[in-house]
Amino acid sequence: MFWNKIKNFWTKKIVKKRLSNVVHLEPVGIIKKVGIIFDETYFYEKDDLINELIINGIHEKDISILVFKNKINKKETFDYPVCSHQDISWSAQFEKQEVIDFINKDFDLLINYYDIEKAALLLLTNQSKASFKVGFASVDKRLNHFMIETNAENYKVFMDEMFKYLKILNKL
Repeated sequence: MFWNKIKNFWTKKIVKKRLSNVVHLEPVGIIKKVGIIFDETYFYEKDDLINELIINGIHEKDISILVFKNKINKKETFDYPVCSHQDISWSAQFEKQEVIDFINKDFDLLINYYDIEKAALLLLTNQSKASFKVGFASVDKRLNHFMIETNAENYKVFMDEMFKYLKILNKL
């Protein structure tokens, strides 16, 4: 427990240092491929959020999900990739292959669906190769291109605002 807190503190410090020299990629035109990073600690309605994407014209095959859990039990099984603090090395690198694959995908849009800063989530967002990143305003402003002021429980408000502005920006 003590080592996890130190590792979490150290990872957060490394991420904050990396954020000081963030270079945003040039956003692409139309959004086709979407990645979503969920924090399952506070939000369980990921299927509803995915349905909102599908209703708004994103094909289900073009949606990739990565779920963060504070603690993963060995007996749990998942039908989607999952990561936790244990998947991060002391040098703030992910060691799990499915997480590395997710980070290296070229998404047109990355939805950072977490409103509480956790070192692993910040690291995921920072290392992602996504062209356009959307998240909550309560998270570090340097991570996302577009931030929405709401909380994670109001996924409908988040999605409505996101799609409203994506249409204004001619991304859909």
